[in-house]
Amino acid sequence: MTEDGRCRVAILYPGNREARQNASPEKSRFLKVFQALAALGVHAEPAVYHDDFCDDVRRQLMQVDGVLVWVNPIEGERDRSVLDAMLREVAASGVFVSTHPDVTLKLGTKEVLHRTRDIGWGCDTHLYRSMDQLRRELPLKLAAGKARVLKQYRGNGGNGVWKVALAADVTADQGRGSATSPLVEALVCAQHAKRGCVEEKILLSEFLARCEPYFAGDGRMIDQAYQSRLPEGMIRCYLVHDKVAGFGHQAINALYPTPTGAPPDTAPQPGPRLYHPPSMLEFQSLKRQLEQEWVPATQQLLDIDTNELPVLWDCDFLLGPKSESGEDTYVLCEINVSSVSPFPDSAVALIAQATLARTQAARRESRSARSGSF
Repeated sequence: MTEDGRCRVAILYPGNREARQNASPEKSRFLKVFQALAALGVHAEPAVYHDDFCDDVRRQLMQVDGVLVWVNPIEGERDRSVLDAMLREVAASGVFVSTHPDVTLKLGTKEVLHRTRDIGWGCDTHLYRSMDQLRRELPLKLAAGKARVLKQYRGNGGNGVWKVALAADVTADQGRGSATSPLVEALVCAQHAKRGCVEEKILLSEFLARCEPYFAGDGRMIDQAYQSRLPEGMIRCYLVHDKVAGFGHQAINALYPTPTGAPPDTAPQPGPRLYHPPSMLEFQSLKRQLEQEWVPATQQLLDIDTNELPVLWDCDFLLGPKSESGEDTYVLCEINVSSVSPFPDSAVALIAQATLARTQAARRESRSARSGSF
């Protein structure tokens, strides 16, 4: 809290020591959020973060009322273990933290696709908890002849997301495998979703070897059925707590198929995402289902109160099979809570309002806790 009683909020994002020393709202990609907070009377300040000066950032955050965090699960080849431990300490002191690391583990890892697969936005989804399980069970999935999309437990930017299918010249008998010709020696078509990657034809055993690092520590992989309507685009729904604050529509996205007859190394690369306000008519059915059905069901399943939901998060959807009445269905392919940026202008004011409300609530709770300790 400032001397004049205003709420004090930090916006935390990654950078080096020089970026921290020279940080200002005007130099930040979150300038509009800084401005919206200032318009509400909130003192907002940048908190540039790196593991190398974690203690400096901790001391800064201990002096504020709230902090908004924008750091990817993998940032500069480092995970968030040091950052998350520090944020838990800061939150325990009474500072409002969004998104709290405990909520990130519930909502922001790929495992949420498996845990929530039955609430209405899911599809055929499988969870591999070990490399041995992946070796045993993925060949059986591929033998059915359908492409699968595998995703590492925590990642961003398409890193650790793969589309894999038996190559077209693999026969049904090879696909089933046998004692003398196991499927792991069959050819598969594998495409990494990371920008710039193209489809490769490799042995399944080689693909499996590439997946081994994803099981390090508490790693695991999630396996979803490939959605054939992916070429019709991906819809990103931006939420502030439990309300949709805007949409992003991307016509060409990761794992977009190579045009028929084109060489596999010419797959289209992701295109721009177009942003729309929450009133966008085309997406009202999706908005209704998300706000009224799927988010409440997810909260109940994962035990997350509305005021614990991230100030800003997003759900990415692909179009699923048409319903019997010809209406679109939607399949969740990812939830992002760690570093949702960029986002529609329609979300900015809502982010500021939610931040102020949660920070004020945290201050009241902290004062109440202190008064009750005497």
